[in-house]
Amino acid sequence: MSNFTTTVTEFLLMEFSDTRELQILYSLLFFLIYSAGLMGNLLIVIVTTFDRRLQTPMYFFLRNLSIVDACFISVTVPQASINSLVNNRAISVTGCVAQIFLVIFMAYVEFTLLTVMAHDRYVAICHPLLYPVVMSPRVCMQMTLTCSFTGLLYAGFHTGYTFQLSFCQSNVIHQFLCDIPSLLKISCSETFSNTLSLRGSAVVIGVDFFVFITASYISIFPTVLRFPVKEDQRKVFSTCVPHIIVVSLFLVSSSYVHLQPPSDSGSLKDIILSIFYSIIPPFLNPIIYSLWNKQIKEAARIVMKRMLLLRNKE
Repeated sequence: MSNFTTTVTEFLLMEFSDTRELQILYSLLFFLIYSAGLMGNLLIVIVTTFDRRLQTPMYFFLRNLSIVDACFISVTVPQASINSLVNNRAISVTGCVAQIFLVIFMAYVEFTLLTVMAHDRYVAICHPLLYPVVMSPRVCMQMTLTCSFTGLLYAGFHTGYTFQLSFCQSNVIHQFLCDIPSLLKISCSETFSNTLSLRGSAVVIGVDFFVFITASYISIFPTVLRFPVKEDQRKVFSTCVPHIIVVSLFLVSSSYVHLQPPSDSGSLKDIILSIFYSIIPPFLNPIIYSLWNKQIKEAARIVMKRMLLLRNKE
């Protein structure tokens, strides 16, 4: 760590454009995306907290997922928007450490929560009589705390393992945010073990969770298709389809970003992939759930009406 601090005091992130007008335009675009994503996730948090009809394990996990998404998008987008607005590429070493740790932590917790949500749907649909016991409030809280605790360990290990390296060749990160693959590319230390541990753990965790989610839905779909009433099938699918879309979106984007080698010089494709991974899923998740889930739509409509009535009274 001493070699690191004496050679590099800050990192330079990649610019979106060399043209000042485009920099301002990108800054405003990021601000709008961030505002919409933050408001959408906070709306789901409010709705699932105060609507009595949504006090079930499924919506408990959805609320926690929205909290993670709101934090996830807050870690990267405001910094990128401000940097583009003031034409400043620099990020401090401490800021880079914090950003990497939080991005890894949020991504890990999001994926584990999505896996737990698949288990929740499996128990609710395939074993409804056991559902109150298997997914009791205490068990749900324990699952959420386990996701968070293991996420802290996972993010802490990879962040610490990365920043024990020396950075003496360059301080230019060919990304719009700090990420481990880009830092490994500019390190003057041996990075084979870092790359192996990062990709190996990502593959193991990703494959394990993907297999678990897939196995859950392989059991769920035949059970749903045996329901005699079509309306019951539709209601169940309305809770499963958004989850499948969100899992697919997150898994495809994160896998492509983490498993491909970073380029020596920044490219538009790398930037787009990083944006797709770190911004688009948290931005789209509340939209996906709102479009497919009738209860969320109705509860959100009630909350919006109450807010308008309060504003009109003032």
